[in-house]
Amino acid sequence: MASGLTVAVVGATGAAGQATLRILEERKFPVRELRAFASERSVGKIVTFRGEPIRVQKVEPWAFKGVELAFCSAGSAQSKEYAPMIRAAGAIVVDKSSAFRMDPEVPLVVPEINPHAAKHHTGILACPNCTTIVTVMPLKPLHDAGQLRRVIATSYQAVSGAGVNGIADLREQTLAWARGEAMVARHFPHPIAFNLIPQIDRFQPDGYTGEEAKLVNETRKILETPDLPISPTTVRVPVFTCHSVAVNVETETKITVARARQLFERFPGLKLWDEPAQQRYPMPLVVEGQDDCYVGRIREDLSHPRALNFWVVGDQLRKGAATNAVQIAELLFQS
Repeated sequence: MASGLTVAVVGATGAAGQATLRILEERKFPVRELRAFASERSVGKIVTFRGEPIRVQKVEPWAFKGVELAFCSAGSAQSKEYAPMIRAAGAIVVDKSSAFRMDPEVPLVVPEINPHAAKHHTGILACPNCTTIVTVMPLKPLHDAGQLRRVIATSYQAVSGAGVNGIADLREQTLAWARGEAMVARHFPHPIAFNLIPQIDRFQPDGYTGEEAKLVNETRKILETPDLPISPTTVRVPVFTCHSVAVNVETETKITVARARQLFERFPGLKLWDEPAQQRYPMPLVVEGQDDCYVGRIREDLSHPRALNFWVVGDQLRKGAATNAVQIAELLFQS
């Protein structure tokens, strides 16, 4: 590893951090030195990168000396503290939390959609919410072709979107059910095994949750459509990996089903998976481990002459987080 960059991964022991390490390896990102950071309780643990053990360090200003690129996979509060500190040490920060997404000085980037935004950073770039990424990927080609007028999106979100604690809740409750024991909710507000929870994040005064507000505000920022009407509902489901979204879109210019299929098929990062007669449509078990978002169930809205319904599924740990973040870094250092 004589050439390349000195890269830091903050939150390296979490689900998103672990995925970041895998994606950096898979995409052969030019890493000369990898430094891993996590919370104090994880300091001293070992993570693996390119077959080599890396000891997890404590987040301290001096530890980032010489770091050129840092991926922050910590929570919002931690990112607000860490990212400016890491930037001051000389690194460019790609942050995956919600801390900076709506900051007008911070680009919110999905490389297939708005790569130009990455050019205007001041040392911190934001990766959108995982649900937003999965939803906005098929919206972009439709917007370019027909101009979006209204979007209704209902998400079905995997427990790994809530990190390792969400995964543990589903696993432990499922095993308890199989043993005939009571299912105890330790992370989610209710048992998630064999259940649906129509609450992700806290409720706001208007009755919408924080997750739903992110979907609205981030989509508008990415597409540069500040007044686009968006009606969101986000639901946690008993699936380990992949977020699924049922989307209804109204466009200024009518887009037929055939045209939509062409647009989706040609757009980078999307995969058309739509053969209903063969029961071929996107499902989490099909999409898990993939970087593309899969689109299917494309059909005209029976209630509106210029509207379409479709179903999109994406691996939220990969394209919804780690892959998108590494793609942002590739934009910055592609030369």
